[in-house]
Amino acid sequence: MRILRLRAWRMGLRSLRLHPMRSLLTVLGIFVGVASVIWLLAIGQGISSAVQRQIEGLGADNIIVRSIKPRRDSTEGQSGRRRFITQHGLTRRDFDRLKDTIPTIDHALPVRELKREFRRGVYLVDGRLVGCTPEYATVTHVEIDEGRFLTDADLQFKRNVCILAAGTAEKLFPIDNPIGESVRVEDLYYVVVGVSKPRAPSAGIGGSLDSQDFSNDIYIPITDLWARIGDTVVSRRQGSIEGETLELNQITLRVNDVRNVLRTAAVVKNTLAEFHREADYGVTVPLELLERAKTTKLMFMIFMGIIAAISLVVGGIGIMNIMLATVTERTREIGIRRALGAKRADIARQFLVETIVLSIVGGMTGVAGGLTCRPMTEVLRALLEKVFPTAMDSLPEVIRDVQPQIVGWSIPLAFGISVGVGIIFGLYPAVRAAAMDPIEALREL
Repeated sequence: MRILRLRAWRMGLRSLRLHPMRSLLTVLGIFVGVASVIWLLAIGQGISSAVQRQIEGLGADNIIVRSIKPRRDSTEGQSGRRRFITQHGLTRRDFDRLKDTIPTIDHALPVRELKREFRRGVYLVDGRLVGCTPEYATVTHVEIDEGRFLTDADLQFKRNVCILAAGTAEKLFPIDNPIGESVRVEDLYYVVVGVSKPRAPSAGIGGSLDSQDFSNDIYIPITDLWARIGDTVVSRRQGSIEGETLELNQITLRVNDVRNVLRTAAVVKNTLAEFHREADYGVTVPLELLERAKTTKLMFMIFMGIIAAISLVVGGIGIMNIMLATVTERTREIGIRRALGAKRADIARQFLVETIVLSIVGGMTGVAGGLTCRPMTEVLRALLEKVFPTAMDSLPEVIRDVQPQIVGWSIPLAFGISVGVGIIFGLYPAVRAAAMDPIEALREL
């Protein structure tokens, strides 16, 4: 004997058509629940994927060591003027020591960064002057649009050449081709030999790796920076003299095998701790961050799924409420059917069919609505940027520019849960209708 007879399905559908508005509102509750499951998991997947891409961009086989400026009190000289020059961070000796004494390190990349004003005629840009080596382009994914990047010869002969970031080139050379032209960096001049492609800013990752905007950079040979600018930078402001001595802002170490990364990172930390009295550096291991991000992603997806599942439960409660009201309204119908020979199973079957139909229709429309999450996110983002521009600008970029990614298993999961919720919450009204005494029901006539 079949559990659900064709006749029961026909009667259930006919009953739902008699109350279209009530059926529509019931379906809407399931629709919201199913769409919420797909939407929230897609948004969570998009955010997690963006974070993982940023971490993977640092290189799973890399170890990044950054200088950190410690807090120190200034000293007052004669006439009450503040005078202090701090010395901190990574040194060239640290670079040589790490590169030469740790056998698992294949390559080491030194980086020195300075905030400077770049001039070309009447055009002015505030940006970063980055002293680096030719390997910097490969490690940090700098792509050349015109010209070339630094070469070993530039490094060896300390040539005054530079590569402009896309934003710097656009601002200093809005019309002209920058290749072969000169750019003034305070009192120094550099010949442009290349222009890089646009590069998205990076979010802050790890305790010592701050967010960075690469659009206004200029890249020069690090040997030229050491020779022409030096390690000490002094500035005078409102009667005070401030300065710092810093040899390297960052050392990127590439390990010969991903399996050796964590062990090498421990050796790096111990080596630096031996020669630095204070914690004026930070070590970031992208592999550790990547593993942590995967764990966080799983927890985040479970949390988002639970929130969305609550919407489905609320929709199920709505189904139960509607069906209980329907049972009360159709007391006479139940009495007549029982008097004509219908069994309790037939009554329960009819009401259960109605709840299953509502759940299936709500689940199917919810899946269709969930698949529109990407275009709808763009519409919602554009609307929020117009209505709440300040609030949107304050959000982290990874959240502000999130691109939802549909999680394949969320579609059958959400649809299956919607049908399951409909059956579970529809059982009680169906059983209650079937348990009704036909004599008592006929009294309603």
